[in-house]
Amino acid sequence: MIIVFGSVALDLVTNVSRIPSPGESLVCPAYSLVPGSKGGNQALAAARSGARVAHVATAGRDEHAELATALLRAEGVDLSHLARSDRATGLCLVTVAADGENTVIAASGANLDTRAAQLEALAFGAGDTVVFQMEVTLPENFAAVASARRRGARVVLNAAPAQHVPAEVLRALDVLVVNEHEAMIVAEAAGLSVGAPTDAAEALHRAYGCSTIVTLGALGAQAWHRGALLEVAAPRITPVDTTGAGDSFVGALAAALDGGSDFPTAMRRAIVAGSLACTRPGAQTAIPRLADILSFSADF
Repeated sequence: MIIVFGSVALDLVTNVSRIPSPGESLVCPAYSLVPGSKGGNQALAAARSGARVAHVATAGRDEHAELATALLRAEGVDLSHLARSDRATGLCLVTVAADGENTVIAASGANLDTRAAQLEALAFGAGDTVVFQMEVTLPENFAAVASARRRGARVVLNAAPAQHVPAEVLRALDVLVVNEHEAMIVAEAAGLSVGAPTDAAEALHRAYGCSTIVTLGALGAQAWHRGALLEVAAPRITPVDTTGAGDSFVGALAAALDGGSDFPTAMRRAIVAGSLACTRPGAQTAIPRLADILSFSADF
């Protein structure tokens, strides 16, 4: 089983010709409200990749809560450990440019009330996988990491949005996933001297022992796993919207590992999932299913 401990939110998405510069205003014709957040996206991605998934999170008591969790419910994600808060349900402000690039501002709201005790109430242990991001309060997030490690579960952290990750947390991880920007922040905050994101991945792996993956956009991903470098190219696609691509990668990776796949196979499925997510608009609406991932992988 996969347990995702993290955020739940609604995405307010605007499509523009380009990302605006600081101080600039742009006009777009419309907006959409769709389920989102890194935690929710990764839970849905893991479920669509064939895993049994529970999502531990907190939503508000407002009208946004049901919409934010609608696709999770539709895919059979266990939400019995979804707490309720008097704060508003989290909201992500997403701007998508014509070339597919995006910016995201996450308003935490009810995610600030997620507690490690919610995870500790679940029955899980060795043989299960717990996935974390960085969209809930860090003390609770890191306490939950420690709890998952004590129980012997596989621990996966997507350090996004990037912030300082303490040494004891890094040592507790089985897998760390970062993009190029996040790799540099996490490595430098850990006191490691690095010149490039790929150097950061190697340095983090050698210093803390966790398998470390750095995603490289159209160039694919590199991982340091058991002392060796693994490089996986990305398939050629025409990007429509890159929102949620990283979350599709993490969810598919976790599902493959949880299902018994070896690390290279899991990496390959994750790259395909992230790439396919870029070919459709939206975050959760674009997350691919296992059949599509496997079909595309056969030709890639």
